Order: sequence, then structure tokens, then C-alpha cells
Amino acid sequence: MAILIRLLEWVFFLYFASHIPITLAIDLQALLPAQYYSQSLKDLLKWYARLKFLGYYYRGGRTFKSFIFCEALLQTPFFPVAAYAFFKGGCRWIRTPAIVYATHVATSVVPIIAHVLFHDFPKGPHPGPETPAERLTLAAIYAPYLLVPIILLLTMLFSTAYNGELRGAKGQMGKKSR
Repeated sequence: MAILIRLLEWVFFLYFASHIPITLAIDLQALLPAQYYSQSLKDLLKWYARLKFLGYYYRGGRTFKSFIFCEALLQTPFFPVAAYAFFKGGCRWIRTPAIVYATHVATSVVPIIAHVLFHDFPKGPHPGPETPAERLTLAAIYAPYLLVPIILLLTMLFSTAYNGELRGAKGQMGKKSR
């Protein structure tokens, strides 16, 4: 079980560490003035938006900007803290913040995936996915941002490595370990 927990900690570390440059270089462009970004980062955003069929989001979608605002204000400060905790491993102090993060992100990504799968996208200058294959591709791109937080939540709730609850021979709750 310890090997599985350590493997999950490495997955969580990579997940949080990768969020830092992605958020700063791409996602925050939806909120911050363009002059804060080099032309190469602006071009990267254009490519990324085309790839994800999300050009209209980055051009003023209020719902999307509200998600980015939460990412900037609540999640971005947490990314390096979580990356450190999971890189180090066994940091029980990360449990409560990780539960809050995982719950917030999972409940944010569900409506995004539902929007991708079921919304009637405009045909305008920033269209969304049109075919079922494009919709499934985009949903698959977002899936890790739902699945990893769910796995994180389950790990924090049920793993004795993080919740510290010991069970006796009869399955009764014991004292918390320190």
C-alpha cells in the first residue's frame, strides 16, 4: 500500500507542478492585460485555444473567466505548496487543503465538460467543437482535470497515510496517529 501511495504522490506532484507554468503562461492571459505577455506566449495561447476549440472563451466568455479568476485567486497559490508536499511525501498537513482543492476543481470541471459535450456552439469567429469526435477529444483533454482531483480527494479521505485513522481487528475506529 505504501508503494501505491508514493506513486499517487508522484502523480499529484506532477499534476500540481505542471499547473504552475500552464496557469501563468496560458490561463491567466484571459484575465491579465496583453502587455504582460510576450508575443510568443500570446501565440501559444492562440494555438492552444484553436487546439481546444476554445477561442471564444479566451476572448471574453464570462463563465470561463470566472473559472480562471478562481484558478488565479484560489488555486495558483496552492500549486507550489501542493507540489512541495507531494514531492516530499507523507505530509499530512496537506490533507485538508487538498480536500478543499479537489472538491472545488472537480465541481468546476463537471460543468465545463458538460458544456463541451452538450452546448450548441456558435459558428462565429471563435467556434467550438462541431463534431462528436471534436467534443469527445476536448472532453478527453479536460478529463484528467476531473479524474486526478477525484483520485486526490479519495486518497485524502480514505488513505490511512493521510487521514491517520487506524482500524482495529474488528474494523472499529481507533485513535488518530500522530
